[in-house]
Amino acid sequence: MKIFIAFALLATCGLATAWPSGSGCLCTSDQSCWPTISEFDQLQSQVSQPLIHPLPTASACYPTSAPSGNCTDVIQSAYDGNWRSSMPGSMEAPNFETFTFKNGTIDACYINATITGSCGQGSVPVIGVDARSVTDIQAAINFAVKYNLKLVVKNTGHDYLGRSSARGSFVVWTHNMKNISYNPAFVPQGGPASDTYDAVTLDAGVQWHEAYDAVNQYGRMMVGGVSAGGSVGAAGGWLAGGGHSALSPTYGLGVDNAIEISVVLSTGEYLTVNNYQHSDLFWALRGGGGSTYGIVTSVTYRTYPSLPVQLCLFQANITNSSTMQDMVAELMYSQTQFTDDGWGGYGAIINQSLSFVYIGPNMTNETATATTQAWTDYTLSLEPWGVTSTTIIYSFPSWYQAYVTAFSGGTSNGRNMMLTSRLLSRDTVAKTSKEVAQVLIDCAAMFSTIAGGKVNQIDPESAGLNPAWRSAVVQVICDISWQDGTSSTEIMGMIDQLKGGIRTMYDLTPNDSSYFNEASLFEINWKEAFFGSHYSTLKGIKNKYDPFKLFVVAEGVGSDDWDEQLTCRF
Repeated sequence: MKIFIAFALLATCGLATAWPSGSGCLCTSDQSCWPTISEFDQLQSQVSQPLIHPLPTASACYPTSAPSGNCTDVIQSAYDGNWRSSMPGSMEAPNFETFTFKNGTIDACYINATITGSCGQGSVPVIGVDARSVTDIQAAINFAVKYNLKLVVKNTGHDYLGRSSARGSFVVWTHNMKNISYNPAFVPQGGPASDTYDAVTLDAGVQWHEAYDAVNQYGRMMVGGVSAGGSVGAAGGWLAGGGHSALSPTYGLGVDNAIEISVVLSTGEYLTVNNYQHSDLFWALRGGGGSTYGIVTSVTYRTYPSLPVQLCLFQANITNSSTMQDMVAELMYSQTQFTDDGWGGYGAIINQSLSFVYIGPNMTNETATATTQAWTDYTLSLEPWGVTSTTIIYSFPSWYQAYVTAFSGGTSNGRNMMLTSRLLSRDTVAKTSKEVAQVLIDCAAMFSTIAGGKVNQIDPESAGLNPAWRSAVVQVICDISWQDGTSSTEIMGMIDQLKGGIRTMYDLTPNDSSYFNEASLFEINWKEAFFGSHYSTLKGIKNKYDPFKLFVVAEGVGSDDWDEQLTCRF
């Protein structure tokens, strides 16, 4: 029946070929192929909400002589991820709202309106659909295919590769799909009645703070992302890239906890995929990259009983540079032990300081003390060499209480930035930790203890995820950032520095990989770095389920068939 409906949709929209214009290039708003007002009016009649015309985050501050909106609110909220995600044209990293021309001119809309005096659309999509249902998404996809449009899929805009924006594009905005459904006896479609899960189904627009609030009401917790304010989407790119969590060393990654996914394909067909039906697509959607195979409308995750957790807060100041390198090296080396004991969390190396906050689920205070004792003893032994450190362990009755206390507040968005990441394997931290440590110190790195443990125990072939995750114990991140108004020449200089750091880390860790969701456009051998040995299989699945070649993103599966602008196929 689903197949019949899909063909009926195709016939209704006149989608007889993959490239209706007869061209291998996608249509953008500056071209004559762009739909007319009356043609967009036809789309309007098929969707539930008014078509959206996304604007850059700071548009309310223009024109400078008479701002069109509340510029004070823009300035005050610029670093709030939930505020930014509530607008279809706002990106977490505002540099992805801008567009740089070949001559180096930057088309942007800066919050400081005095920099240029005008608000440029940049790379913000120009029109799109505020999707509230599967039928909204089907209408948007059919329209994009019919007119061969450059399509962008955006949820919250948390992205470091610019996949939520594209100049002159048409956007499907899933942020307002907010349904949450809890089922303590969930059975996947097509599966036997005996295959039952205590599960929650999240629509595409649900954010992690909303998901955690919901499952906590049932005395449950789930594997999910952590960011200031919980603004990251729970059923979008997070899962598609793998989905790491402070709970991953104990319960696995997001892809290991997804039971079922619903998705709309470029054909307009709506599928529910799991291990029993369309298992190849289910495999690909778990780690094979977002906005690549279709538009995900919901994800069903397993949940776990709410359990007490321990939180370990460590802070050290180091005055001796040699000791600093030794200490960071020892921490990298200790990642295997920490994750195998169930600890997960996040840390930073800034100037002459080293800090982390780790979560240990279902752990007593005594166990927490015992499993961190070796590290505590080591750091205390360094006092004669200029190290001052503190380790404090807090007990919480539940993961939810620990999350609300340590992670739910604050802001972390709104900076112009690019970053690079590396998933360090057990072998790397055992053999090369001192050399790696110096690179991390030099770039003031962040690190995420979100692998090892349970993540390493799961079959690398169980999901489309890069197999490198199954031997990784820690993710390390270096970044660059700049102020609004920085010239393209200066930005390119910083990018060159970033590329140099990427090369240095690659040479030290040639067998390791990168996390697709927190990475650079300049990773060396990106297919291997992001997808490993799974790339060719993933590409075959993409070609099978996206026959219209509608979904293409930077460094995504199949993007090697496109030009640098991702608008024309080779």
